Amino acid sequence: MAGNGNEEFSFANGVIARNGLAKIQTQKQNGQNGICHDDSAPTVNVQTIDELHSLQRKKSAPTTPVKGTEGAFATVSEEERQQQQLQSISASLASLTRETGPNLVKGDPTKRTDTTPKLSHAAQHQFTPTPNISDSALKFTHILYNLSPAELYEQAIKYEKESFITSSGALATLSGAKTGRSPRDKRVVKDETTQDELWWGKGSPNIEMDEHTFLVNRERAVDYLNSLDKVYVNDQFLNWDPENRIRVRIVSARAYHSLFMHNMCIRPTPEELENFGTPDFTIYNAGQFPCNRYTHYMTSSTSVDINLARREMVILGTQYAGEMKKGLFSLMHYLMPKRQILSLHSGCNMGKNGDVALFFGLSGTGKTTLSTDLNRYLIGDDEHCWGDNGVANIEGGCYAKCIDLSREKEPEIFNAIKFGTVLENVVFDEHTREVDYTDKSVTENTRASYPIEYIPNAKLPCVGPHPKNVILLACDAFGVLPPVSKLNLAQTMYHFISGYTALVAGTEEGVKEPQATFSACFGAAFIMLHPTKYAAMLAEKMEKHGTTAWLVNTGWSGGSYGEGKRIKLAHTRKIIDAIHSGSLLNGKYKKTPVFGLEIPIEVEGVPSEILDPVNTWTDKKAYNGTLLKLAGLFKNNFEVFTTYRLGKDSKLTEEILAAGPIF
Repeated sequence: MAGNGNEEFSFANGVIARNGLAKIQTQKQNGQNGICHDDSAPTVNVQTIDELHSLQRKKSAPTTPVKGTEGAFATVSEEERQQQQLQSISASLASLTRETGPNLVKGDPTKRTDTTPKLSHAAQHQFTPTPNISDSALKFTHILYNLSPAELYEQAIKYEKESFITSSGALATLSGAKTGRSPRDKRVVKDETTQDELWWGKGSPNIEMDEHTFLVNRERAVDYLNSLDKVYVNDQFLNWDPENRIRVRIVSARAYHSLFMHNMCIRPTPEELENFGTPDFTIYNAGQFPCNRYTHYMTSSTSVDINLARREMVILGTQYAGEMKKGLFSLMHYLMPKRQILSLHSGCNMGKNGDVALFFGLSGTGKTTLSTDLNRYLIGDDEHCWGDNGVANIEGGCYAKCIDLSREKEPEIFNAIKFGTVLENVVFDEHTREVDYTDKSVTENTRASYPIEYIPNAKLPCVGPHPKNVILLACDAFGVLPPVSKLNLAQTMYHFISGYTALVAGTEEGVKEPQATFSACFGAAFIMLHPTKYAAMLAEKMEKHGTTAWLVNTGWSGGSYGEGKRIKLAHTRKIIDAIHSGSLLNGKYKKTPVFGLEIPIEVEGVPSEILDPVNTWTDKKAYNGTLLKLAGLFKNNFEVFTTYRLGKDSKLTEEILAAGPIF
């Protein structure tokens, strides 16, 4: 029979193969008239299947050009660069009581080679003394350095039995027993510097520990990490403002944690990574290993410790990834004010004309919903800095709540849950892997972590000019605050320090009533300095740049929860639109009693009768009583701040107090 143009295939007459069938013979054809095209290719020139697999993955080449020949490191080879990088990581993982750091080698320990890896000791002095021999000194720890999402997926699926790929492509995983932060187990080292700089005592989130106890926990975490066959190392950045960027290193034991921080921090370019150098802050996440309860200051098996002098954070006894994110936020609340930069727990967006708005609000106030606007660019959803150059996002990703998430309610977040996204503690169908966002079987605090560029209207780089508007959101379930009011600087500081919203709580008898919640600076759990310092910086920057502040109530009207009705989202959006456009700034206003708030007479698209809450209550006596009740709650909450002095006198504190409710 005819074959290709080069050979002819035929059954040889009378020639029998060993199996009894006619033997096939091939012979060259001189002509080129065969009917089949020869698409054969030369065989791969390898000797083993491992060699074939090695050809499948192309090695990433360094992209940083050599800039001249001057300087000691101008001609550093790739091997020397890798060695310096390992020495830096070894120094991070070094015990404080040993002369050298652990022996390190890059790569997955399951992919063994026949060659013995080179030692990478990081000396603490100019000379390297002979280390004491121990089991840990004889082993190598493999470093999985700045892996890509695809590589981390492989690690998680292969080695973490609680990790699965969902139908949308996101990685679903579990955070262990802890499904939220542990604020009572978070501690900060109190030393000669921080005892005067930080906010301590009643109302403060900062629980003290001494230097020795921190070092005990650090040693425990480092020993645990060094005992593992492999650890994940992320070198990344905080703050999109290049002049005030912070280099952070995260050492962790789980692919889930590494991918989470890959998403949440700013991802370096290959050029930036090659010249990363020594980090400004290091996290040791040994969350799978508990702290020693007999250690001083420990009250449980969990401890999250920050040492600002050493620029280090240690995590023991909790695998909840949010501890890393918020630990770094606490760091920024300490470092940035030293540079006259205000760190803020806020959302931030920008209009097409460059007008920037900051959104502050506790859970349930609508901060995420109102700051995510398809007609405006998203600078960030949670953490920002306001400096001399304008505003900048601290992070490189978003950490969104997933409970009851739907494509209809929040399409941007829903569509961002795809390959590369981490889904924490969600429940999914075991066969289809479709996520049920309404299921609270594991926790109500289900979360999604994804890079900010997964949001279509994200502004990259995540920076903007000085804010035009500052919007303080409150969900007032008492129903006595107006839908919108304009604040002067003193009122802005008062309500910023108060950080008010109201939640609806059920009593044992089943009767529901509002419960006031206050969180200083709308993020008390993360601030390091006294709230008045942040408030004063906010007022100073607002005055300098002509920024206007607004108090927007997204809660109830016409009565408290159970009697009144929730202010319609459509009306709140009209109010926000009027703030963005500037039309609300030029309107007519009147002042309310007790709180002394300036409320507009009219807002386009909003019924005028709801702008003054007293008009919506049929029982005026009940309104006045509820108004005084809320004013009393504000006053009681603010008592913890009344004795603080900023500067030589208490003048600023007195101005802030005068801006509160008067009754």
